[in-house]
Amino acid sequence: MHTNKIKLFCPATIANISCGFDVLGVALDAVGDEMVIRKAKEKGIKITKLEGQDLPLETHLNVAGVAGMALLEHVDYEDGFEIEIYKKIKAGSGIGSSAASSAGAVWGINQLLGRPFSNVDLVKFAMEGERLASGVAHADNVAPALLGGFTLVRSYDPLDIISIPSPSKLYATVIHPQIEVKTSDSRKILKTNITLADGIKQWGNVGGLIAGLFQEDYELIGRSLVDHIVEPIRSILIPGYDTIKSESLEAGALGCGISGSGPSIFAFSKGETVAKRVAHTMKEIYQKIGVDYDVHVSRINTLGIKPLDQ
Repeated sequence: MHTNKIKLFCPATIANISCGFDVLGVALDAVGDEMVIRKAKEKGIKITKLEGQDLPLETHLNVAGVAGMALLEHVDYEDGFEIEIYKKIKAGSGIGSSAASSAGAVWGINQLLGRPFSNVDLVKFAMEGERLASGVAHADNVAPALLGGFTLVRSYDPLDIISIPSPSKLYATVIHPQIEVKTSDSRKILKTNITLADGIKQWGNVGGLIAGLFQEDYELIGRSLVDHIVEPIRSILIPGYDTIKSESLEAGALGCGISGSGPSIFAFSKGETVAKRVAHTMKEIYQKIGVDYDVHVSRINTLGIKPLDQ
């Protein structure tokens, strides 16, 4: 690896994963941003190029800049870094656009500094980028981006992140209707209190989902992908949601839910054939409604962020 420069793939991520609001996430393989990070003589961080999305270049207004600066506050380093960002994940898509930039910046800087921090350490720096993007320093996108596979945020204070194995035949289908739902807006409509009955159902599903992933029990995974708390409220913001969900399950999906804060909808399937059939079903529904969309079919990315050949 060239010690002064690194090129990265920063994966898209699905967060919440139905029952795991703010605590569960998973990294995808088929879609992600690319970044180039290089050492520079000028102190601090400079975003020198940003292609693919209309986002600010100013360090303090860009999630990659903010996350990178959070890391630099904890190292003895006199010089700085330049960052180029090639956005392939649309902002506001619900598949971790801000997380890819935040996580990519800290991962790449850490590599160029000789890896003073573990990937788990990097999560707290990347969360500062998420704080800028959504007003909340959540870890359920940046953790899987950095660690790969599924991750569980067991606790935020102190931060305690656990890697969960992903079954080898698990595939994700994600459809992104071309409407924007801002994370900050979709958080505002959530209730802050839940009933004990809903809590009990939700905890059962979180435990079931984790057990299903460990045991490679696809049916248990499917039965556990149920959200009694957030989905009933947020789904109102997404056109055709109920139809997409019911028809995806009919097409063979294990389960279906809102990716992050939406508007993307994800489904998990056992095997690529079923995942592609689910994608076809989802496309047909949006074609009928008349909403433009992007579709991704992806295996689970077990590595997280990875260097690309220079």
